[in-house]
Amino acid sequence: MGQMTLWGSSSSRVLRVHWALIELGLEYKSMPIGSRTGETETAEYGDLNPRRKIPTFQDGDLVLTESAAIVTYLAETYGTPERSLIPTVQPARAKYFEWLSFVSMELDATSLYVLRRHEGLQHIYGDAPAANKVAREYFDKMIKASVRDIADGHRFLLGEQFTGADICMTTIVDWAERYECPLPAEWLAYRERVRERPSYAAAMAANQPPG
Repeated sequence: MGQMTLWGSSSSRVLRVHWALIELGLEYKSMPIGSRTGETETAEYGDLNPRRKIPTFQDGDLVLTESAAIVTYLAETYGTPERSLIPTVQPARAKYFEWLSFVSMELDATSLYVLRRHEGLQHIYGDAPAANKVAREYFDKMIKASVRDIADGHRFLLGEQFTGADICMTTIVDWAERYECPLPAEWLAYRERVRERPSYAAAMAANQPPG
């Protein structure tokens, strides 16, 4: 479409977009602004993303602001037979979206983001020990329930094809570890398989703040 620009840094959600861009071999401009630094409060950024969150991704005139949607857009728009991040046929395609929904809703929004708000950002959102306890218990229940889906000898969530769902899931496993959430051995082994990809290290480096 045009010049690609990714706004954001130092965030698991921004990492997802860096990773997808690198996996697909796409050239893009990085604008490494951070959350709660004042950099999202400029008039320029507000015009792009009135919610003033990161990441924000521009591809020509198109602006997207949700990491899972950005990863999927890149996969569908720029994937090739040699570099593909989304299945093109059913039922694998349906399973891709099922994993993406599970990651975004059950593990991220319902569980880990509660901990992010009320343990990591208490000074903004307040202390909520009861909510944190329930969030941890729910994450534990969901991550254990999903073990069966990866205990089949395959390398990735959808078998032998690495997809955008793996990008999003790996950031969740990393994030859960930072919040000291117990993780089943199967998920830790999965994460180590994914981390072997050179694109993971490259995305981690690209997601660092300047300086």
